Amino acid sequence: MTVPVLTPGALAFAGQRLTAYRHFWRSSLISSVLEPALFLASMGLTLGILVDRGPGLPGGVSYLSFLAPGLLAAAAMQTGSFESTYPVLGAIKWDKTYDAVLATPTRVPDLLVGQLLYVAFRVTTSAALFLAVLVLFGAADSWLVVLAVPAALLTGMAFAAPITAYAATLDNDSGFAAVQRFLIIPMFLFSGTFFPVSQLPAVFEWIAYVTPLWHGVSLARGLALGTIDLGAGLLHVGYLALWIAGGVLLARWAYRRRLLT
Repeated sequence: MTVPVLTPGALAFAGQRLTAYRHFWRSSLISSVLEPALFLASMGLTLGILVDRGPGLPGGVSYLSFLAPGLLAAAAMQTGSFESTYPVLGAIKWDKTYDAVLATPTRVPDLLVGQLLYVAFRVTTSAALFLAVLVLFGAADSWLVVLAVPAALLTGMAFAAPITAYAATLDNDSGFAAVQRFLIIPMFLFSGTFFPVSQLPAVFEWIAYVTPLWHGVSLARGLALGTIDLGAGLLHVGYLALWIAGGVLLARWAYRRRLLT
């Protein structure tokens, strides 16, 4: 099995996605930037005051500084997940965009790479905007916080690639509700975004360690606080990269099965 690579066809399809995105980029800012920013304001500046008045967090970190990079990674997860659900199924089943593009010299792997390039653009731009909000809130304790954007990109793509594969196997959108209810929302709540997972019961703590969001949150938080060491950073990056690589291979199989048979 060959690995999808960057080709002129892939770049052209990513360009088509970006051209379409020009028509709804304003509304997308609400879900990808405004919602996490409101979460940061409501919980970091209100609940955070109560947390900081109590025993506080390990290391004397303020709750705002603890929460902000977690929300950055969680927002990347949600952006990457959403852009890999309805846009993929719609292009296959409803508006037939993929069939139209395949009538040109563009190949199936080009569609997959172009789709993932578009999602990478969405995750990166949303993370960069949220990083600006994070800095304005005074929640960055280290210059390494700029690396939280590539950390968010890895997190978003660790979800986007396998969900793209899943979306390409569906006949209707009912499966997306299950993904939201049983995967995305539980991870958002219990993978370390709002509190240390060490406070969970042991079995749920170990489940949290397996999720890609916990690794994304820990990587972004360690960079924002300047507390991450090289070994832990490489572990988080490698684990997220495994999810991306596995998801891309699954998506390639799903695209070929759906579009060529």
